[in-house]
Amino acid sequence: MKKPKMLLILLFVLPWLTFPLLGWRTIVRFFPATIFISVISKILYFIGKKRKWWLFYTNVNPKISGDTAFVFGPFFLSALWILKLTYGRFPLYLISNIILHLLFDVWGLILLKRTRIATLVKIKPFQHFLFLQLRAYLLYVFQFLFEKIRKNKNPLLDNIELYPE
Repeated sequence: MKKPKMLLILLFVLPWLTFPLLGWRTIVRFFPATIFISVISKILYFIGKKRKWWLFYTNVNPKISGDTAFVFGPFFLSALWILKLTYGRFPLYLISNIILHLLFDVWGLILLKRTRIATLVKIKPFQHFLFLQLRAYLLYVFQFLFEKIRKNKNPLLDNIELYPE
């Protein structure tokens, strides 16, 4: 097994080791928003691949692309952790995401390029930073709306049968 492929697999697996540390309540509370942003991210990575915004040199295997390992590995778990630690304190959420995204765009992208896992092609690191920030805003807005809908659930609507027999 080649080194870039092994590193990509480790980047996928290692964050999942922290999953049990999140706690059941956190997982149940933030899982829908994390699934939502992961699907959106996968769609955006597909668009970015077609427009050659970035290039993943390494795949986990022929059926699992490198971007899939990133979306459902470190990005998925980092979204859960960021929501757990900062949700409800929007300024802290913004500052945390800005710091993490700057670190990723400064050092993470260099590491990915040196290890021949991925590289930016037609976009600059600052544009990628904006891309990551957009995802962060979408994640927070989705979680906010999801909780608002869940709290304001109208009990009168629960008694309506959609498919009467």
